[in-house]
Amino acid sequence: MERKVGTISMGVRCGIIRQGDDLSEIVTSSVLEAVESVGMGINDRDVIAMTESIVARAQGNYASVDDIAADVKAKYGDNTVGVIFPITSRNRFSICLKGFARGAKKIVLMLSYPSDEVGNELVSLDKIDAAGINPYSDVLTLEEYRKHFGDNKHEFTGIDYVSYYQELIESENCECEIIFANQAKTILNYTKHVLNCDIHTRFRTRRILKENGAETVYGMDEILNTSVNGSGYNEKYGLLGSNKATEETVKLFPHECEDLVYAIQEKVKAATGKNVEVMVYGDGAFKDPQGKIWELADPVVSPSHTAGLKGTPNELKLKYLADNDFADLSGEELKKAISDSIKTKDANLKGTMATEGTTPRQLTDLIGSLCDLTSGSGDKGTPIILIKGYFDNYTN
Repeated sequence: MERKVGTISMGVRCGIIRQGDDLSEIVTSSVLEAVESVGMGINDRDVIAMTESIVARAQGNYASVDDIAADVKAKYGDNTVGVIFPITSRNRFSICLKGFARGAKKIVLMLSYPSDEVGNELVSLDKIDAAGINPYSDVLTLEEYRKHFGDNKHEFTGIDYVSYYQELIESENCECEIIFANQAKTILNYTKHVLNCDIHTRFRTRRILKENGAETVYGMDEILNTSVNGSGYNEKYGLLGSNKATEETVKLFPHECEDLVYAIQEKVKAATGKNVEVMVYGDGAFKDPQGKIWELADPVVSPSHTAGLKGTPNELKLKYLADNDFADLSGEELKKAISDSIKTKDANLKGTMATEGTTPRQLTDLIGSLCDLTSGSGDKGTPIILIKGYFDNYTN
């Protein structure tokens, strides 16, 4: 019988991961038990993925608010710190900001508007237009912001993040001044000592600040990029990719974990004889059309993966072939013609019309997004994902 199933993405349950757990053994055994329970096997090029959260937890990669404060104090001294371009998130940023405030005497918090880097709105574009404000050039004080826009609660969380962040800073006995601007150099009118909190634009922001006279410039990727008082750390990303663990701690993005993905690959090979691909994933890379939120608050989708997941797809668009090259064919003739085209396609189809409409993204971003949507972010209890048939095509 002709195969009727293509790609399958399935969540795999495992126990709650704690520091020191042998994650390579847990992931391997969980996947093998899962496929046995549903009558499936493991095939070559199946993908096994695990959330960055369980990797960091197994590593014990945590830090406290005091650790963050100590690093900020060491880097900025008693200078007023300009904290610019943070995202508005209780989970992602509030505990970090708490640490910044605990380590500083005064913070000038500069929020981008009408939304943050990942799309969380402080105020709608319609309200910006009605007020006659140009967000690309106009700088607003907190008083001006309130005069024009009043209170603005996030659509999904119900939080007024401007008030929330102000109260959080002041609760740490740190003086707080809030402004709204979208040009990085604006902060230099308030202080020459800056902590830029943007994620994907951080290198450009730091360059602009340094070119315009900033004296001290660090990004969130440079806070806790080494251990402070025995804390966890991330050498490459610092606080980027961190999540709230408790009211006084954050879980950091996992350390280098290439050894882990290859250990799982080897264990599965030893148990099944199959060559699978393995990756660690965090946020997917997609945008919510309702809330306008771009999901990717992590610095990368996949901090580590096996070599077979490098690169981008090399696929033909079936509907293009059907509507153009083989418009006069149907039935078995059409099926054979398309199958032959797939079997004889070039190793690099970039730029050809037959690829128009295929997804030009990295494999890890595509697969990581699929994993993130499959595992969810709540109580599904499936931090491991098995994807079968991702690299198959119409001819398999």
